[in-house]
This record gives sequence, structure tokens and C-alpha cells, in this order.
Amino acid sequence: MHVIVRMIASSCWLIVPMASKAVVESLYEALSRGDAAAAAALMAEDVEWWFHGPRRCQYMRRLLTGEVAHRDFRFRPRRVAEVGRGWVVAEGWEGKHAYWVHAWAVEGGVITRFREYFNTAVTVQEVRPPAVSPENSHSSAAAVWQSEVRAHRGRSLPGLVLAI
Repeated sequence: MHVIVRMIASSCWLIVPMASKAVVESLYEALSRGDAAAAAALMAEDVEWWFHGPRRCQYMRRLLTGEVAHRDFRFRPRRVAEVGRGWVVAEGWEGKHAYWVHAWAVEGGVITRFREYFNTAVTVQEVRPPAVSPENSHSSAAAVWQSEVRAHRGRSLPGLVLAI
């Protein structure tokens, strides 16, 4: 588990989990350096994995399992945003044929769930969840994101709505 240590007073220390977004950004940084050990340290051993896209595009699985070298496909997020309830969404693209969205669940400073969407050509924007009040503070309402499809040289590309 990665933590941020803050000094309180002159000799007291408080250890708090790293923010969810910082964990995910650290993962991408480790992957870009080819540092498999650092990437593995950010993930639970039993990560729940879900993939949507062409089978040949499972680059993240291949990268994290060591099946391919980190140079075969580089994930460079164009945007990383925390959506709530520990979920972080990252989106990016490589060239004109590789569009992806990753949704990561972070609990206790480690990634516990991962959802990967490939060939989506989307820009993710937040759709605000309902306000939390004392009556619904234990609500299981999902964080919802909706894509904003951009025109890509006359191609029709699918939109994407994530309820996580």
C-alpha cells in the first residue's frame, strides 16, 4: 500500500492512503518507465478485470502480466479524473486507430478493480451523481460518466456511458 506521510506537530506522524487519482497516475508513470515492480505494488493481487473491445487490443493485460514489453504499446493518458467512490477514469489514444478508456477502483491506496474499454474514441465528462444527504449517505448510487463523441474524419464512432 502506498501512503503519504504528513508530519503533525514536531514528532507526530499521520499516515494516510494516497489519493485515488495519484495512485492511478503513479501506475501510468511506472508503466511508462517499464517498472513492473512499481506497477505491481500499486495493484491488489486479485484485481477484478473487465475488458470491452477487440481481443487483439488487450494491451494492458499483456503489459501488466509481462506477456509483452512496455514498448509494444504505450498508454499515455490524455486525461485522468477522479469520479467518486474511489473510481478514477483515464482516457487516451495512440494515432487514429487506438482509442481507450480505463476505469480504476482504488481502495486503501491500491487498485482493486479495472475496467478497460478499447476503440471508443471518446472524451469522458462527468455526469454529477446525486448529492449525498444524511438520508442517503449509505446509498449505492453509481458514479456515472458519459462520453462526448468527437468527429474523426467522417467516421462514426460509438459513444460510451460508464456507470461505476
